[in-house]
Amino acid sequence: MKQFLERSKPASLNKEQAVVEKSGEKEIVGSDKKKKSTIAALDGVRAVATLSVLTFHINSLTHDSLWSMNQYPLLSAFSTFGGSGVTLFFVLSGFLLFLPYAKALLFQERWPAARQFYLRRALRIIPGYYVALFLMILLFQPQYLQPSYWKRLALFLTFLMDSSPATWRQLNGPFWTLAVEWQFYMLLPVIAFLFYVVARRISAAPQQRLVAMLACCGGLMLWGLFIRHEGIYFAQHLDQTLLVPRPVLNVVLFFLYGVQGKYLENFAVGMSICLCYSFAQKPGVGDGLMKWAKRLSPGLFGLGLLVITFAAIWHFQVLVHHMPLFSVLDPWKTKFDWLNEMVIAIGYGTCMAAILFGPRALKWLFETRLLGWIGLISYGIYMWHLPLLTYFNQQVVPHLPAMGIYRAYAAHWLWALLVVIPVAALSYLCVERPFIRLGNRRREAKVLAPVKG
Repeated sequence: MKQFLERSKPASLNKEQAVVEKSGEKEIVGSDKKKKSTIAALDGVRAVATLSVLTFHINSLTHDSLWSMNQYPLLSAFSTFGGSGVTLFFVLSGFLLFLPYAKALLFQERWPAARQFYLRRALRIIPGYYVALFLMILLFQPQYLQPSYWKRLALFLTFLMDSSPATWRQLNGPFWTLAVEWQFYMLLPVIAFLFYVVARRISAAPQQRLVAMLACCGGLMLWGLFIRHEGIYFAQHLDQTLLVPRPVLNVVLFFLYGVQGKYLENFAVGMSICLCYSFAQKPGVGDGLMKWAKRLSPGLFGLGLLVITFAAIWHFQVLVHHMPLFSVLDPWKTKFDWLNEMVIAIGYGTCMAAILFGPRALKWLFETRLLGWIGLISYGIYMWHLPLLTYFNQQVVPHLPAMGIYRAYAAHWLWALLVVIPVAALSYLCVERPFIRLGNRRREAKVLAPVKG
């Protein structure tokens, strides 16, 4: 298996068509010039996910005071649902990172080298994260420099901060999601190899391979749901075990479940969309699927919005504030903890598929330069927004003249525009971009190297 993951299948590669990933983009690298072939709309989707989480935390810091829960229940449901932007990030990651594997599995194209994949993911994630981590410790959480906190710090350094209650949503709330992302990165080449084991037993016909790979994604979703269901059960029943002594089971749960699950079902939704998109983009093979998807995309977008609305109301009814208006959902309360993430992922995934396959009119908002720029610096926004907003809320606002609800809300957004956005831009320009370019150069050198033999 290791040899399989490290090597590439023999294939001639035209230098004019050497594909280089670029954080949601792809660059076509020529010997003398570059052309960009981007899925521009996904930069906008990433921006929407970022703004959703940012809005959620501003709403939380201002106690959702803008909406009255009784007078505006639907608006209140959405104002407390912005944290689901994290789910959209997971779906998006599943789509983007699985692209080269999807093409290899469906069309027997060149297999991505695991070494390059891991290197590029490390260069994209670790520098910006480590700089943010240590600056936040120095500026806001100096106790993590004390020996009594070093065990916790070790979990942050090894991307395991989602697995212990002592570090989950500590130091900086959004960091736990980076642990989930990183663990998915580590698993993806292995998951793709397991898919390949199935694919090689299937006919070479792309249509049959598409069905088989979608079935594999379905299996991954079921596995994710199973782990979440069992993880919740054992977290609530500390005296129960399964096959092994409870201390051993706790170690297994630490890696397989953590505090709130590993969200494999979310990533699998993105991977499923990736398979369909890759198939539809193949000339002469996926033309029928492309025409069908384009025709249905407006309806799919509407369906996705309906699912997201249902998920927002369900989330509000179970976790925030029980409303008689939404009491029809009460019988589903017991299924919320293990099923709601799957519902949210399906809603966002359906909307994302509609955008990818849809007409220009459906894509234009997500392809605007503003959303594209926000998507470009979204990693920094995501990491830095909460500690900076919390600092403003706790250290600056008490010293300002008394403000009403609307002025306080506007003040938090002004702080985000004047402080959070510039800090995120600096993170991208000074820390992230140099390492992204380093990863691109190493990738170019690899794919443009002469093929021996």
